[in-house]
Amino acid sequence: MARMKKALALLAVLVAASAFGCKKDEPAAAAASSATAPPAKSATAAASATAAPSAAASAAASAEPDPLVIGKPAPDFTVTTHDGKSLHLAALKGKPVVVYFYPKDETPGCTKEACSFRDAWEALAKTGVVLVGVSLDSEESHKKFVEHWKLPFQLVSDPKGELAKKFGVAMIEHKGESFTARQTIVIGADGNVKKVYRKVNVEEHTQQVLADLT
Repeated sequence: MARMKKALALLAVLVAASAFGCKKDEPAAAAASSATAPPAKSATAAASATAAPSAAASAAASAEPDPLVIGKPAPDFTVTTHDGKSLHLAALKGKPVVVYFYPKDETPGCTKEACSFRDAWEALAKTGVVLVGVSLDSEESHKKFVEHWKLPFQLVSDPKGELAKKFGVAMIEHKGESFTARQTIVIGADGNVKKVYRKVNVEEHTQQVLADLT
């Protein structure tokens, strides 16, 4: 009888140990499962993830289209050049026209670009081109710039950026000041847009333009 009681007591201990062991393993299993499973996204994060492409698409849709189309008429304009003359694009039909926008008179890149056009003027003139430089600078600034570097073409003051806007030329901000981006539009003798340079490398740009005209 005594042996039977001991056996029953031992069996009870084993059953209890087995039961507690299972209960201890449950949190461990849960932790292991949590460690291997990817973290769940919150509703806000999930919404943001799906909203991001939509926002990007919306921004792209709201971007203004380029007003210039190759082969289509260039926007007409009438301006006053640095020497006080009136220049009307429509009246120049029959001649190629190059309108180049640049940031500022007497700055390194702009001076290099202007002088490059000047140095190639003999070849450019043979094409019959009317070359017009445009920036936000005043007429007085343009006069000094032309005189200083002996530029053989006309410059136009566009202080409010109205002409730049017509041609889809961006404005750049630097240290609280606005400047016209460096871009060039080549207009054929038929009055249609022939080439648009939204990026300009002043080292090679004159030759590019000359190739467009010849």
